[in-house]
Order: sequence, then structure tokens, then C-alpha cells
Amino acid sequence: MRLWIGLSLPRLPLEVFSPSWCTDAGSVVLEQERVLALSATARAAGVQPGMRRGGVLMLMPDARVHERSPPREAEALYAVALAMLQYTPQVAEAEEGTLLMDVGASLRLFGGVRALCRRVRADVRALGFTASLACAPTARGAWLLARAGGHRSMRRTLKMPTLVRRLDLLDLLLAPPARPFAAWFEGIGCASLGELRRLPRPGLQRRCGRALLDLLDAAYGLSPELYEWIAAPETFAARIELFDRIDDAELLLAGARRLLLQLTGWLCARQLAVERIVLRLEHERGREARPPTCVEVALAEPAWRDEHLVRLLKERLAKLVLEAPVIGLGLEAKQLQPMAPLSDSLFPEPGGSEEDRMRMLELLVARLGADNVLQARPMADYRPEQANVWVPVQQKVSDRARNAQMPPDVMSLPRPTWLLAKPIALLMREHRPFYGSPLRMASNPERIEAGWWNGPETRDYFIAEGQDHALYWVYRERIGADESEPRWFLHGLFG
Repeated sequence: MRLWIGLSLPRLPLEVFSPSWCTDAGSVVLEQERVLALSATARAAGVQPGMRRGGVLMLMPDARVHERSPPREAEALYAVALAMLQYTPQVAEAEEGTLLMDVGASLRLFGGVRALCRRVRADVRALGFTASLACAPTARGAWLLARAGGHRSMRRTLKMPTLVRRLDLLDLLLAPPARPFAAWFEGIGCASLGELRRLPRPGLQRRCGRALLDLLDAAYGLSPELYEWIAAPETFAARIELFDRIDDAELLLAGARRLLLQLTGWLCARQLAVERIVLRLEHERGREARPPTCVEVALAEPAWRDEHLVRLLKERLAKLVLEAPVIGLGLEAKQLQPMAPLSDSLFPEPGGSEEDRMRMLELLVARLGADNVLQARPMADYRPEQANVWVPVQQKVSDRARNAQMPPDVMSLPRPTWLLAKPIALLMREHRPFYGSPLRMASNPERIEAGWWNGPETRDYFIAEGQDHALYWVYRERIGADESEPRWFLHGLFG
């Protein structure tokens, strides 16, 4: 099924200076010295579109007056388009701050048109913009409906007959080619697209040109539509300017999420997953310039979704103490891997998947620090206390290297689940080692002789059993030991 989403940003000229999630004291955007866009606070003070600068300052002396910035608007629209690439690779930029998305092939993946529209709205809101969203079987139809303010009943516009009825009710001046002839259309009593379609086409073409008829034919599905899709760049590096100096690191999370949404779209478009990201906190420039503060997040497993990255950054920023106010943010993707698709097993493992466990470990590392979340790594040494070292959980060791470090003849021998940090000397009673009760040897001895390069060790290890049938791992020293009174030690306990 062919389905398009039209995503209009009607407040884009204003929200590039004052995002929707910012508290605004009264912002006004001027174009050619007249009000183009204004905030709710400015409207409540009496400011109206088309008003001159002097009138604005008379009503609101403390108003924040900005000149319209087309480069900022183009940059913001591209950032939204980059974030939308996570839903479909077919995203095109249209006129008047609008994006067109061909999502017909994405509906089942994201749970249907309603669920997809909710996610799109939430992402645009997180980016700091107000969205007007509409769905239609044609791109120009979705564009016109979105420019008109969208519709609550998205599902009703999935059929062509319904789209035709809705388009017929729209204002004629939503079509840009019709605006130069607004006075003529008003004079003949033509106010809607439905009335426009009933006019004779040859006369309409001679007076208004071919562009208006082409737009109508595309919107009503009478002619094919061709668009140039937005392509993701080869590398990802995004940056935003903050609208105030931030002294608290936790307040930077909203801006960081804007960058992460762009990263998610870029990763999905390039079919990549990221292993390490760097968030750069930019400080004051000029005489008091300071180098940026870099917050690095390393992942145990490559990821391409923003929810997990947001949680990790939230933990890192909560522990960060800023040495200077932050005025800008930058995000870079350092290590990338091809995206590995999720595999659904016939019988899912209880307690979550391997990906869930790795995400939990990454969250612990972000909260406690890399030096406090460790994993065991075997070493090529026969001595039990030297056969293992603790390394950070994010330090990767290949299976081949891990198996090569393990002595092959040791891997098949029984080892206790709990190895004591320091062996405990045992008492001798009736020529038998004693630990709560006399211990009976339940296995043949295993002799370990190693460490000639840093202190030789020669021991005979046994599995011993107590009267309560608990099993212990004990050894008897041979070097320097008296044969009549051998020294016994407890080194581990079996589960």
C-alpha cells in the first residue's frame, strides 16, 4: 500500500530561536521589519502577525526580537529529516518547511499507521519543534493536508475517495501557485480546491499557468510524483547551539537527545551500529575560552537505538561536574559496525536476551564507573590464584584468545565455584585436616608445580568431604614441609 506522511513545521521560523520545550518570555520573528511568527506570550500581550517592530516594542519592551534566519531553518529541517530516516529511507524535503515520507513499507514494522504517527510526533517534539502531521495516498495530498493543520482521523485518509473529499474542502490559497491570483479567485467566488477543480482547465491554464494544474493532478493522484530523497552523509557529526548558558550537566540531556535522534536516523539509513560515541560540551569563547569537555560512552555491544543511549548519557551527565557554563553541544560516532539484525529464537531464554544483559552491564558501567564493573579473564597459569585476572566488563576478549589462554589439561579438571582470596591454614586432628569436622579425602591428588619465575609453588590438591557432606578444595604443601606434620590449607568450596 502506498502511503505518505506529510510533516509540516508551521512554527519553524520561531522555534529555531525558541524550541517548543523552552520557557519563553516573549519571542518575535521579523521578516522585512514585519512580524512573521510570534510566541504565545507575545500574542497574549497584543502582538499580531504583520505588525512592525515599533509596535512590538511598544507593547512588549522586553520582547526578544529576531530576524528570520533561512540558514537556521534549513539546518533544523535537515536535522528533523535525518531523525526521520529511522522510519523510512524515502524522506524528501518539500516547500514551506515540510517533509514528505513514503512509509507504505514501514507500517507493519512500527505497528501500523497510528503507532507510527505517534512516534513521529514524539520525536519531532523531542527535537524542539511543533508538528502538523497528515497521511494520504499521494505525496502532494499529504502535503496539503499537513499545511492545513492535519487531521485527527488519520486512518480515514488512507483511501483515495476520502482523500478527494478532504482535499475539496481545503482553502485554495494553500496551493502556492494560486496565491499570485488570489484577488482574481476572490472576484469569481472560488475559495476551495473543489471549486477550483470545477473551473475549465484550458482557461485556468492560460490565466494561472501549468504549475497550479500540475499540483492539483499530483495531489488527486492523476499524475506520477518524483522526489529526490535525502541521503545520509558518510560520517556523522552533529552540533547544536544552546539558547542559554547551562551550569547543570543534567539539564543538557534535552539537547543531547536531539543529537541522539539524528544519530539514530543516520545509523538506520546507513545500516550501521555504534560502539562508542563522544558528546562534546562546548564552553565560552574569547578571552576566557576553555577546551571542550568530552563525555565518552563506550558500549559493550553495538547499538542503533536512542533509548539505551539516552539512559547511558543520563547516568554519565548525572555524575559530571561542570567547570564552566556550556553554550553548545556536539556529538560524534567514533566506532561503527555493520548492523546485526535481531534474531528471534523459537524458545526465548528466561530472564531476557543477551542484548538485555549487555544493556544492563552498560548501564552499571555508566552509573558506577568502568573500574567497578569487572569480568573474569583466564590466564595461562596453573596456579589457581594466578589463573584469573579481573578486567573491565567492556574489555573484549575473543573466544579464540580465551580458549588459548586456558591450559587444555586444566579445563577438564573439577574446580570449586568459590575460590578463597587467601588460603586458610587447617588444624590437624588425628592426622587428618580439620574444618568444622574431620575431612575425608574424596579424590586422588592433583599435583601443581608452577611459578618457578616468581616464587615456585608445589602443592597436592584434594577434594575433601566433611561430615555434613560439604565438599572442600584443600591442598598439602610439599616444599619445606615436615613429612610427619604436613601443612594443609583450605583454598575453595564447591557449590
